[in-house]
Amino acid sequence: MFRVIRREELRPTVTLLEVEAPMIARKAKPGQFIILRVDENGERIPLTIYHYDREKGTVTIIFQIVGATTEKLNHLRVGDCLADLVGPLGKATVTEGKKKVAVVGGGVGCAIAYPVAKAFHDNGAEVHCIVGFRSQDLVILEDDFRAVSDVLEVCTDDGTYGRKGLVTEALKELIESGNQYDEVFAIGPMIMMKFVCRTTEPYGLPTTVSMSPIMIDGTGMCGGCRISVGGETKFACVDGPDFDGHKIDWDLAVKRNQMYRDFEMHKHEETCNLFRQEVK
Repeated sequence: MFRVIRREELRPTVTLLEVEAPMIARKAKPGQFIILRVDENGERIPLTIYHYDREKGTVTIIFQIVGATTEKLNHLRVGDCLADLVGPLGKATVTEGKKKVAVVGGGVGCAIAYPVAKAFHDNGAEVHCIVGFRSQDLVILEDDFRAVSDVLEVCTDDGTYGRKGLVTEALKELIESGNQYDEVFAIGPMIMMKFVCRTTEPYGLPTTVSMSPIMIDGTGMCGGCRISVGGETKFACVDGPDFDGHKIDWDLAVKRNQMYRDFEMHKHEETCNLFRQEVK
């Protein structure tokens, strides 16, 4: 069993859990992910490893409450256990050999962007980070990013914190001010990553995106996470999650990712109702 040893509410809908998983912690690298089940009857969901501690034998995940399983996950307390935790899965992000990079994170995707930015920083690169949120009450990990960034831009859609506007606007300004990046790394909502790639393409800047489509088994067998990259079918769980963002068929990827939205909303409401009944 995988016991929760720390729980922290970063924001009302964003939670951090540190879980005992010594075998995963021993081999985890930035950019990799795990798949978990909250209980024996639960669905399997992928979450990127935000942090790992090899000495303590723990991995840390950050998630946003968006559906039934994350609602259940959010009700775990210190001492509770997950039914399953499998990993590390996927290929680690390549962070060596870069002199200057830009890391772009959107929303809870910043929990993935941070360990990658830190790895670039630890490998000696100059790191410029642009992180975006809908509003001030959703901003997370700002101090963490500041510690590993030579330049940090915090953006909010509504202007309640940092600069008002989109991450693509801040990225374009940095590029046009003369910054020549060896690589731009982006992680967040698919629509955000799509437009980051459109922003960098005219400048010929290599752009890597971390894909998190619908995923079930994490071994490439189910085919749920397939995406089209350069006209070829790839599986995010085993071929990725990192891909050349300029080669992805974004329209197809976005369409596939929305296939179960109505069903997920329905299951989330059912789960919330169950918890409300338990409280009564």
